[in-house]
Parts: sequence; structure tokens; C-alpha cells
Amino acid sequence: MDLESRIFHNSNKKESWRSVLTLAYQSLGVVYGEISTSPLFVYRNTFSEDIGHTDTNEEIFGVLSLVFWTLTLVTLVKYVFIVLRADDNGEGGTFALYSLLCRHARLRSFHNCQLEDEELSEYRSSRCFGADVPERSLNCRVKNTLEKHKFLQSVLLVLALIGTCMVVGVGVLKPAISVFSAVSGLELSVSKEHHRYVEVPAACLILIGLFALQRYGTHRVGFIFAPIVLTWLLCIAAIGIYNIYYWNPHVYKALSPYYVFQFIKKTKTAGWMSLGGILLCITGSEAMFADLGHFSPLSIKIAFTAVVYPCLTLAYMGQAAYFSRHHDIKHEYEFGFYVSVPGKLRWPVVVIAILAAVVGSQSIITGTFSIIKQCSALNCFPRVKVVHTSSKIHGQVYIPEINWLLMLMCLAVTIGFGDIRRLGNASGLAVISVMLVTTCLMSLVIILCWNQNVLLALAFVVFFGTIEAVFFSASIMKFFEGAWVPIVMSVVFLSVMYSWHYGTLKKYELDVQNKVSVNWLLSLGPSLGFVRVRGIGVVHTELVSGIPAIFSHFVTNLPAFHQVLVFLCIKHVPIPHVRPQERFLVGRVGPRNFRIYRCIVRYGYRDIHKDDDEFEKDLVCSIAEFIRTGNSSNEAEKDDHHDVMAVVGTCSSSTHHIIMSDENGKGQKKKVRFIVPEKQKMESDAMEELKDLMEAREAGVAYIIGHSYMRAKPGSSTLKKLLVNFGYELLRKNSRAPSYVHSVPHASALEVSMMYYV
Repeated sequence: MDLESRIFHNSNKKESWRSVLTLAYQSLGVVYGEISTSPLFVYRNTFSEDIGHTDTNEEIFGVLSLVFWTLTLVTLVKYVFIVLRADDNGEGGTFALYSLLCRHARLRSFHNCQLEDEELSEYRSSRCFGADVPERSLNCRVKNTLEKHKFLQSVLLVLALIGTCMVVGVGVLKPAISVFSAVSGLELSVSKEHHRYVEVPAACLILIGLFALQRYGTHRVGFIFAPIVLTWLLCIAAIGIYNIYYWNPHVYKALSPYYVFQFIKKTKTAGWMSLGGILLCITGSEAMFADLGHFSPLSIKIAFTAVVYPCLTLAYMGQAAYFSRHHDIKHEYEFGFYVSVPGKLRWPVVVIAILAAVVGSQSIITGTFSIIKQCSALNCFPRVKVVHTSSKIHGQVYIPEINWLLMLMCLAVTIGFGDIRRLGNASGLAVISVMLVTTCLMSLVIILCWNQNVLLALAFVVFFGTIEAVFFSASIMKFFEGAWVPIVMSVVFLSVMYSWHYGTLKKYELDVQNKVSVNWLLSLGPSLGFVRVRGIGVVHTELVSGIPAIFSHFVTNLPAFHQVLVFLCIKHVPIPHVRPQERFLVGRVGPRNFRIYRCIVRYGYRDIHKDDDEFEKDLVCSIAEFIRTGNSSNEAEKDDHHDVMAVVGTCSSSTHHIIMSDENGKGQKKKVRFIVPEKQKMESDAMEELKDLMEAREAGVAYIIGHSYMRAKPGSSTLKKLLVNFGYELLRKNSRAPSYVHSVPHASALEVSMMYYV
């Protein structure tokens, strides 16, 4: 709860220049570790194609010009000046764009959505740069088309999932190529026959150590990340300046676009194929947007424009200056980074490069954890164990299953490929695919969220989409030279994610179809016809209205339930954070004397949900606060489709909130007291209701946990049988149970199961 309060306190605090510069410095270690190590392998991968290196230097100058303009147009213009403005209340990444579109276009890709969710502060506070548009405008037509056609919504979801799958692919491939490139400096000290037997084991050992340290969290060693990356950037910039001054002071002329056209004219098909190596210079650009939740947009912009961009430009110019005076290159590795490093500095630079590669890989891995947590929260990925590694820094998580899976795949591609060229081909395709997805989603954000002219969105997608499509075409042509790896990984992960999402939606639809009408409860009369036992009964359900079929199934076989009954729904909404003041929605099920309540607990996709005693206390306090404030004047639900709900915050979110004192008395019997704020008058009925709630809390809390299973109906299509019987059910059996199931004491839990045929 303290962490949640800190999040919103910091978000509302106006940033000073000192804090902005501090964040900019810290972002070097977290955000820019990936892109800063690109000079290690860009030229080497580019010249692995048969483009030659003649005395005219047209090839090396053309490559330098392409690298410079790619870095400028894609990273600086697209990401720094445009995409960073499309944050979802401070959060970035593929799913942040998708959640923005879901809210502005009312896309119902997530189940148990409510109209009340649209009243959340962050739901309404996303930025719109344009004025409201007329209903008959082209923007509204695009919005209405998306809202009406479920097929287009599915296409948009699959597009977002593909982007997410490719991010996971980058999480596998980028650590491999970064570490492998860093240790490639050994090539110059070991014979060609033996360096393969040194590089691969060394890279594997470093990768194993890197993944083994993930469980400790980045905050423990995070303070050294920024100095390492800053030292690396200054090092390659200094080497670049030295090479420019010593070898070719006129290399700056190659920044002219003229050399791009000369390069394409001379190299033709070979030059086009080499674009797969050139695009590696922008790997890590997506990290600026994905890690937006940890830093402010201004701090990220300052760090890139003032430090990263000039240092990288000098590094690439220095390498080109060196190669422009060295044409007797016989081996591919002689186009590597370390060849241009002065001999006396080579070993210290190798050490710094390895450290920078580890830091860059660390940011990629933690970013992969973060996006998988988002997907899992929005039911687009099977439930996994999420460990929060920092109580001070929000968003730093560790997922054990994903960590070891990434490590095994990373070691597999490192050992399987064993060379930088094929690793670069695979990594390049994954990176450019994510960028294409971002471009497509951004064009819709410009129309639907920013309310800008459709022509502006069209110009954006045509300009940047064309650039990225050219790079993509060059990368896909290397399918059999390593580019097949991210495609295969994406197909596997996409199958898992879509099967889980499809199964979750179908199960919820069946829950809605089989729910029991509130009228059934009302028809039982004031006594309900059941035995009421002491205590609070908490029924976990995903329904936000009506009575779950699992409860009717339970009371049909055992006609008794607790004196206070709570239908509890814990759900995630498509925004990054929900304020503690808006955490709970509380309402009644039936008349006041039934003592039956519905409580909906809402979390954002980046919120921390802790199922502990504090949460149970907040749950009871939210019901007590609902009773105290008189929000229970509506005696019953109006119908089966919409409950009359009141927004109630957590205990710590307001000084005027009712407080519960929960302590053990004599004989270890629990004593519960509600401390009502002063000058608050309450009706006698409300006092009696609070007394019943207090007595029920003293008697204890029991949890009724429902499990529903799905099977495809006999005669269903083969695809449905694969998705339901094999895909979803296999994932359900092997994924973790919901977090609240693990926190419930075994002595207080009762599980009820049902089978659905779909």
C-alpha cells in the first residue's frame, strides 16, 4: 500500500531540473544498455554480405550514411519525438498502445469490463492533443468501424500479441548477440582454429551467470549500471574521435544522403541484403518506449539527444574512418569493432564491452518480464509466478519460469549458431517486426486517441512503415540463415497466448450464460431457506453481476452458508494503475437483511496485487465503509445486468475512512472493532449491520473457490478441439493457480468444481 501511494505521489509531483537530470543519468543504465552495444556488431554483420570494400570507399561511406540516417529517422525522429508522446498514463510499450486503443475505441477484448471502469481517473486522463471531432468525421468512422467489427478487433489483438511475441524473441536473441560480440575481442588474440572453442563457452558462462542473478533484482546492483554504460559510451566516442583524427578527418562528408544512393547504385541486390545488418544499429530503440514507466519522457529524451546519439554517431564515424584506410581485409571478423581499437587499449575495452553487454542484456530480460506480467494481467498469457524484487522501485519483477526458459533458449541459439552473423539475422528480424507493429498501432493512436487528421496518420505509417518494410524485406530473405528462429518462437508464443486468451474469454462467457438470476435469491423469501452459520463467506468469482453458478451448485448440495456472504471479483482493467482511492466497488445483492455483498477489486496491468492479511482487512473495511456512508440506500440490484455499486478506497487512502482494529483477546479469541470517524451519525440499521459484520469477522473468514473446466462438445471442429481440449486445458493444468488461491489457508478453503462443454 505504501508503494502504491508513492507511485501516485511521484506522478503528481512537478519535476525539477535536478530530478530530470538524475533520471536521465539513471536511464543510461536501464534504457540505453541495449542500443549502446550495437557498434560491436553492426559493421561486421553488414559486410558479411558480398558487397566488397574497394579503394573508392563507396561501400563503407554508404554504410555509414545508412547507419546515420537510420539512427536519426527511426530512433530520434520516430521514437524520441513522436512515439514517446503516446504514453498510457506514463507507461509505454506495445500493450500500452493497445490498452489506449481499447479505451478510446471501446474495444471489448477483455472480459468483465464495466461502465464504472470508465470513471476511473487514469481511464479518463490519457492525453488527447486534438480537439473533439464531429461525429461524421473520418476519425469517428474509423472508430465506429473498429467497434462494430469483431474481426478487426481480433486482428488488432493478434497484431499486439505478435509485437509482444517478438519482444520475447528479442529477449532471447539480444543477450546472446551482445555477449557474444563483446567476447569476440578474443579473436584477435587466439588463432582462428581455436577461438570458436573459447568464445562460445565464455559467452555461455556469462549468460548463465546473468540469468542466475535475475532473482536478486536489478535494484541491488542498479547503482553501477549507469556508470558502466556511460563509461562505455564515452570510451567508444573517444576511440571514434581518435580514429577520425588519425585516419580520415574528412569522414564527416559520408553523412550526406548522396552516399546512400551511390551505395545502392553500386551494390544493388547485395546492398539491399546488407540492410539486415544495418538495422542492428537501432536495436534498443523500442526499449526507450517500453521502459517509459520507470522514467519520464523528458529524461529519456535528454539522455538520448545529449549523450547516446552523439556518442554512437562518433563511434560509427570512427570505425568508418579506420576502414576507409584499411582495404586489405581478408576475413569477416576483421570488420569487427575491436580491429579499430588501438592495440594498447584493446583488453580494457573488451572488459568494459562485456560489462556493457551484461547491463544491456539485463535491461532486455527485465523488460521481457515486465511485458509478460502485463499480458498475464490482461489474460493474454498463462498465469506465472511474479516476484516483485524491489519495495521501492515499482515495476521491477522477476518471473522464475520465464527466466529459465529464456536462459535455455538463449544458450540454444548461442551454441547452435556459434557466430555473430546468424545471430544478427535472427535478432534483426525480431527488432524490425516490433517496430512495424508499433508503427501500425501508432497510426491508430494518432486518429483515435490524439484526434488528429487521418492524413497525418497516413503520412506517419507510409513514411516510417516504408523504411521499416524495406528493412523487413531484407531480413526475411535471410530466413534460412538464422531469421527463422524469431518466426518459430513467435508462432509458438502466439499459439500459447491466443489459446489462453480464447479459452479465458469462452470460460467467462459460459459463466455469464450459466449465472443465476438475483430474482432466484429474492424468491426464497427473507429467511432465504438456508441455514446461516457464523462467519464471513467469500466466494471468488470473475462475474461482475448476478450470482455465479458455482454458488448455486454449492448451496443445492449443501443448503447452508455464512451470516455474511461476499461475492469477490478480482480483476485487471486496461490501464497501468488504479488509484487506492478507487480500488473497491462495493454493492448489495438483495435487501439489506440478507447481508450479501458484491465486492469488485480493480487493479491496473502494472499494479501489485498482494493477497495477504492486509488485503483481507481492506476487504472487510471497504464493506464497513460502504455501510457507514449510506451507499446502501438502494435495497436491491435493479436487474441482472447492472449492479448499483459504490466506489470505496483502501483503509490507508483516506483519513476519513472507517478503521478496523483486529487483535487477539483472552484465550486467543479474535476481537474486532470498527473505529468510526468523529462527528459521523449513523442510522440504527447501519449500526446493526456493522455489528453483524464485526461478529462475523470475529468468527473468521472462509473462502469458497470455484474451478470450472472446459471441454469441446462432441462434433466440434478439429480447430476448436485443439484450442480447448489440448491448448487451453493443457496450459491451465500447467499454469499457476490464481494468486489468491495460494494465500488462502487450507483450513479455511472450500473448492467447488464444474464442467462446461463449449
